[in-house]
Amino acid sequence: MFKESGVFVQQPIAILDSGVGGLTVAKEVMRQLPREKIVYFGDTARTPYGPRSSEEIIRFTREIVDYLIQFSPKMIVIACNTATAAALGDIRARVAVPVVGVINPGARAAIGRSATGCIGVIGTEGTIKSRAYDNALRELSPHVEVISEACPLFVPLVEKGNFRSPETYEAVRKSIGHLRMYPIDCLILGCTHYPFLTDTIAEVMGQGVALINSADETAREVSIILRDQKRLALRNDVPVHQFFCSGDSLLFKSIAQQWLGEQIELTPVVWQVPNIV
Repeated sequence: MFKESGVFVQQPIAILDSGVGGLTVAKEVMRQLPREKIVYFGDTARTPYGPRSSEEIIRFTREIVDYLIQFSPKMIVIACNTATAAALGDIRARVAVPVVGVINPGARAAIGRSATGCIGVIGTEGTIKSRAYDNALRELSPHVEVISEACPLFVPLVEKGNFRSPETYEAVRKSIGHLRMYPIDCLILGCTHYPFLTDTIAEVMGQGVALINSADETAREVSIILRDQKRLALRNDVPVHQFFCSGDSLLFKSIAQQWLGEQIELTPVVWQVPNIV
């Protein structure tokens, strides 16, 4: 809490993503920490981040963080694997609040679930090229076998709200069907957009492959950090969440309402389209 004109104002958790993918993290934070206010920014006008250069991703992430700082967040969550891989260290050096990414939490969850020691990772071109998951997994378990695959077709499907269709199934089958030849027992969804495609990915991969969504572990890490810092929201006031997007606001709102469902039905939400550049 901070005081503004004699009134105590709840400091939010700021969550940013290249588009709608970070809503998977926002939903889990809302579930685990229902008293916390969320300020979310989806850069839908410039998605996907995967094919972009690291320099461009760092610039975009800086612009979004500079915008979100006006809300005095007590924590920033980079809910985009590509931005986490490229910009996490840069943002941590620029702000005075904790900054959490999604890669390390996802890696920890996969190591904890895998029995074969063979873990698959799917993500954007940028995330896979960075080898961020490979490095995080091997830091936790040096002998783990990592099979990585970039899936550039997935984010455009999700951003259009195309989660289940023959086109979606065929794109998933062509992108990851060959991974079934490996003894993978855990598949990390290394992009926060991919949980929107969970049913189709599970169908293609078959039984016996656990899909690892980093949202749950990321929300748990947020909770632990805030609890350790004694900064968890303690008031019983219903938080008013704020959602921003840089592109098509109607499509963004439709996808957000569909995905978040009951998490926002009883919570006031403000939808806005800012100009950050």
